Amino acid sequence: MNKDANFLPESTFKISNEDSICRCIAHEKPKAYSTTLGRVVLDKEEKCLTKRLNTKIVFITQEMQRQRRLRTTTAARIQKGLIRYLYIVIDLSRAAGEMDYKPSRMVVVARQVEAFIREFFDQNPLSQVGLVTLKDGVANSLTSLGGSPESHIKALMGKLTSSGDASLQNGLDLVQSLLNQVPSYGHREVLILYSALSTCDPGEIIETIQKCKASKIRCSVIGLSAELYICKYLCQETGGSYSVALDEFHLKELIFEHAPPPPAIAEFAVANLIKMGFPQRAAEGVISICSCHKEAKVGGGYTCPRCKARVCELPTECQICGLTLVSSPHLARSYHHLFPITPFDDVTPSATNNPNKLPKICFGCQLSLLNPGNMPAPCVSCPKCEQFFCLDCDIYIHESLHNCPGCESFRHSKLVVA
Repeated sequence: MNKDANFLPESTFKISNEDSICRCIAHEKPKAYSTTLGRVVLDKEEKCLTKRLNTKIVFITQEMQRQRRLRTTTAARIQKGLIRYLYIVIDLSRAAGEMDYKPSRMVVVARQVEAFIREFFDQNPLSQVGLVTLKDGVANSLTSLGGSPESHIKALMGKLTSSGDASLQNGLDLVQSLLNQVPSYGHREVLILYSALSTCDPGEIIETIQKCKASKIRCSVIGLSAELYICKYLCQETGGSYSVALDEFHLKELIFEHAPPPPAIAEFAVANLIKMGFPQRAAEGVISICSCHKEAKVGGGYTCPRCKARVCELPTECQICGLTLVSSPHLARSYHHLFPITPFDDVTPSATNNPNKLPKICFGCQLSLLNPGNMPAPCVSCPKCEQFFCLDCDIYIHESLHNCPGCESFRHSKLVVA
């Protein structure tokens, strides 16, 4: 009886164990197969969806760039300031340490300011930039006005700490005293990147704003938190612009809107003759004292044509005689702001009666203007030479090249025939 008692549970256990194993295998195989198959199908759908989303994002970005350029481009010729003196005021108070922008507002602002400085000097080679920080209720001049983007970026990245409150009045007082020393033909501008929701001022800020207005200083503010009345009032009084960033991408768009030169203020819209010197490159291996850094350097640099002093880079102002020193490429790169290219016209399939006459190849990059399925893609045409371009070439022509390839080739062909 003991044997039977011992045998029955063991046989029952073995049968139930094998049965459970078989059931597990029977149920797991189809489940694993269906999950893998479903994952493959989902992966394909996700890739197609991601591809469509990326294409849509690229198209939206291109449209935003074109709309931004159209807002700043007018049919009438407007005098613009080619020699700009810009101070960038950066709020490094405790509000800059907030993490609603990843990793923090301070890091995001520093990253965008670095890109903006490079773009600013690329579009305004005759201009100068200076940096001011707001921290602990005090305004500090981080760098003086200069034409070297690397020196500004290096100084900014070495001072990325946030503490205390921001004082908008102290920042405006410091900038106003610094910009009063620049020549009268220069256009004075201030770009404030403000993170705080308040300002801790020692006096009446309205009087300081009126001083900036009297000094013809154009003040613009980009907020990172919320709209402030005092910032809006400052921009209205000085003729600047005020906006609040929604995210990092929007912040970059707002900052880069200040790279092209704005229309000149009426008091500055007068013709002035400015003395400029075109220095020669110093001989290699020659030891001389640099007038800007007050130290001996070997080789390189440039020699002022008036006082023969040595400077490290161009454009700059000679520290000895005060002559503005530039090079001919700097003047050539500033020229396109005076005569901008006419905005291209949008081309839609309904714009022409015959669909076969729609363009198929971009005149600039020679790539197809047709989407998969031979459907026409968005494109533009030059109103003068009537050549067709894709949206990438449209952005490149208006923001970097500043010449229409179709118009230039047509002009060249006329010269050859003549």
